[in-house]
Amino acid sequence: MSAPSSNPTAVTHEVTNQPPPLTGHDVADDPVFLEGVRREGAAWYLDELHLLGRRAGSEEVRRWAEEANRYEPVLRTHDRYGHRIDEVDFHPSYHALMDVAVGAGLAGAAWADERPGAHVARAAGFMVWSSAEAGHGCPVSMTYAVVPALRRSPDLAEVYEPLLTGRVYDPGLRAPAEKRGLLAGMGMTEKQGGTDVRANTTTATEQADGTWRLRGHKWFTSAPMNDLFLVLAQAPGGLSCFLVPRVLPDGSRNTFRIQRLKDKLGNRSNASSEPEFDDTVAWLVGAEGKGVRTIIDMVTMTRLDCVLGSASGTRAALAEAAHHARHRRVFGAGLIDQPLMRNVLADLGLESEAATTLALRLAGAVDRARRGDDGERAFLRLATAVGKYWVCKRQPAAVAEALECLGGNGYDEASGMPRLYRDAPLNGIWEGSGNVNALDLLRALAREPASLEAFHAEIGAAAGGDRRLDTAWAALKDELVLTEDAPLRARRVIERAALVLQGSLLVRHAPAAVADAFCASRLAGDRGLAFGTLPPGADFAGLLERLPG
Repeated sequence: MSAPSSNPTAVTHEVTNQPPPLTGHDVADDPVFLEGVRREGAAWYLDELHLLGRRAGSEEVRRWAEEANRYEPVLRTHDRYGHRIDEVDFHPSYHALMDVAVGAGLAGAAWADERPGAHVARAAGFMVWSSAEAGHGCPVSMTYAVVPALRRSPDLAEVYEPLLTGRVYDPGLRAPAEKRGLLAGMGMTEKQGGTDVRANTTTATEQADGTWRLRGHKWFTSAPMNDLFLVLAQAPGGLSCFLVPRVLPDGSRNTFRIQRLKDKLGNRSNASSEPEFDDTVAWLVGAEGKGVRTIIDMVTMTRLDCVLGSASGTRAALAEAAHHARHRRVFGAGLIDQPLMRNVLADLGLESEAATTLALRLAGAVDRARRGDDGERAFLRLATAVGKYWVCKRQPAAVAEALECLGGNGYDEASGMPRLYRDAPLNGIWEGSGNVNALDLLRALAREPASLEAFHAEIGAAAGGDRRLDTAWAALKDELVLTEDAPLRARRVIERAALVLQGSLLVRHAPAAVADAFCASRLAGDRGLAFGTLPPGADFAGLLERLPG
């Protein structure tokens, strides 16, 4: 028998019916997103936002994101001679992502910008850029969040704030005054307490020179190569907040022993660590014994970024799903034209629009509260917990559904969807899990009646716009009354509060197709438990017109 012949002109494997990569596009070019940025007061930022969006959608940045997660941070506790150094090495692509983020003003720059809408602009940029890669957003977010807390000690703020609000990414451990820009982090939780930070065992002892010395072990401190950290420790007067620099003003290393890096589900590009303090030099921030009250200013801002990040991650996954469906054919027609896929994508688009609209509304409230609007400040107290709970809770389900739209292609690492899926649960845990935020809502209702009044005013602005919203709001008012079983039903209450708030925003600001479908499915309950179960009467064409990508 003769050997089989080979015909070099024969085509044995021709690739067809595969979508092109989703690159070379403007991530910011999304009507839902752009409408929100304009509405919340940052229209002046749109040209810069589109520049950032085009960069975020480039093939180069997609490669940076992949490399920053494939080549994870590496801890070096000692140098070759045995000296303790406690440094973490990152891939150059991580540094490239950070350089763009800080240079674009996504870290602390908004606090030094007096233009109305500065915090909305920063939030929009953060959403666009973190959609390319979420992990490096952690140090960016904490640097943004540290400024209001640090201002409780004006002498410290005077020294560090100019470098925290700059636009220069200057990595490496050196004396803060020698650097062109600083990054900040946070150390709250410990192994024996977790969320119960009042159970912390790290101790603080005051020194004759006005500094303090810390001794203890933190359980989950991200971005350990940042320059400064706000840390909780037990002082004689109670739990207090302290500023801990990695390098002291004289250039010597502060004691910040990194015991190990966490081996996490996602967020792999970002190093999260367990640092040990042993006679570590620190400065008191705020009043002694008021540590939680001081650091809560930082926590509130990082919770805002959790909402922004989850809305961004949901939108990024939806863009991939929509792009795939627009280019794929199945059963003789375009995938996006198949009735059931239209329902899935429309439902995901509805979820994404509600999340994006709420996230930008919160950013607008931060901006207006900073400029003295007490009503917006009161609104944030309640609405931040509501948004943090619900938008972060919905992200994993939405990303999973979007991944399924790509089928096996979505399960392949090359698609980028597995990374989006691994990253999805993080924001629901970071800065307070679902239960923490649900109980925080109850605390706001009990202690700050002005926050409920502001929430009433926000929902009331849509009164009469949709009977289903009016009915849901009337029922929620009864649920917001604190009774003995309030802690037991706190998740139910905060979920309904989130849906009513989103419904109010969409009734006022979204097209009729969006508002009607949201009120029918989320408030009146005319849907199933999975995505893709919108009622036949929904305006699918109108909903699909709002898809990104």
